Amino acid sequence: MLQQFNLDSEAMSTCKKTRAEATSVVSSDRLSSLPPKIKGNVLSRLDVREAVRTSTLSSTWRDAWTNMPKISLRDGNFTRTRFVTLVDMVLALHMGTIEEFDISSEKSYHDEFARWMLMLSRRSPRSVTIKLNSGPRYKISSCVFSIGDLKFLQLENCIISLPRAFQGFKSLTYLSLNNFSSTDRNIQNLISFCPVLKDLILTTFEGINQLNIQAPKLEYLRVYGDFEDINLEAPNLKVAILYLGHQAKAYQSVPIVHDKENHIKKSLGGLSEIKILGITGSFMKYLSKGRILTKLPSVFTRLENIYLNICFWDRRQVFAAYSLFQNAPNLKKLAVWVRMVVNPLPPSITHSMFLVFATPYELLFLLFLQSYPSSTWDQCQA
Repeated sequence: MLQQFNLDSEAMSTCKKTRAEATSVVSSDRLSSLPPKIKGNVLSRLDVREAVRTSTLSSTWRDAWTNMPKISLRDGNFTRTRFVTLVDMVLALHMGTIEEFDISSEKSYHDEFARWMLMLSRRSPRSVTIKLNSGPRYKISSCVFSIGDLKFLQLENCIISLPRAFQGFKSLTYLSLNNFSSTDRNIQNLISFCPVLKDLILTTFEGINQLNIQAPKLEYLRVYGDFEDINLEAPNLKVAILYLGHQAKAYQSVPIVHDKENHIKKSLGGLSEIKILGITGSFMKYLSKGRILTKLPSVFTRLENIYLNICFWDRRQVFAAYSLFQNAPNLKKLAVWVRMVVNPLPPSITHSMFLVFATPYELLFLLFLQSYPSSTWDQCQA
């Protein structure tokens, strides 16, 4: 009887093993029988190199990676030659639409860049991120500006020069340019030819003196760089972070006595929907140039938060800030970064102080205004 029990147990074990193997085969068949689009979505979650290796699994997986909607390329531990081969293969053999393309490296690929961009433009990507930060700036090929369905564009270490036939990015909602060079006209046209642009980031740039931003749908703006003048026409802008470098001519220039132009009105006057405003670097110095108005033609009724970098020893900056506050009746939070000279230390030695105030926000500036005669305020308005 014991022998019979052992035989039954062995038979049951064999049955379970057979059933498990059958289930594994069925599961394998189910994965292999998935539509190419779903396989591509699955492989998009893998490293590109690993995704390409799945082509050796079976004939049904041979071309599965060529339908990946998202491609992210990093040279990492690759030798330069192997990485070039990988990028060439991916862009040449990909058969579907590339929804997202992301490439970054620490090596130089100037000789291959134009070829890669031409191959990429033929795949009609929706999102493009290029961060090739080694060596001189890369000139963005004209074919990139012909990608009509582009919605997301992030570029670093590049030169922006628009082709004459540029028709704009009609679907672009996000544009980020970092460490780039261009001209006033090229940047103005690039931005204005993106009618649905919502997020704009411009940081560390060269060749731009007059920054004109005309974007009716823009909601978020961050500018970090050196420029002489800025004009914002963005009626739906809600968040603006503006940084002016200390090397900029706008910072170094001395206010003109008979300058009747109000720079707060010129730069910020059209921002009727602004809720959060950051004025950093030397941008308050720029706003204090020209005539300072106590009342502006437009009031910032939606402005609730101001983050401010200011020099209290510059009376024009104090008056410009006070003018701004007077026209923000619903201000709720004021954060001030102050750079001051500490006596009796030498003038070259300074220290910084960070202050956060809630309403009433005018109290701080009233303390400083008391130290200035009323004639000074009259001169700033003249």
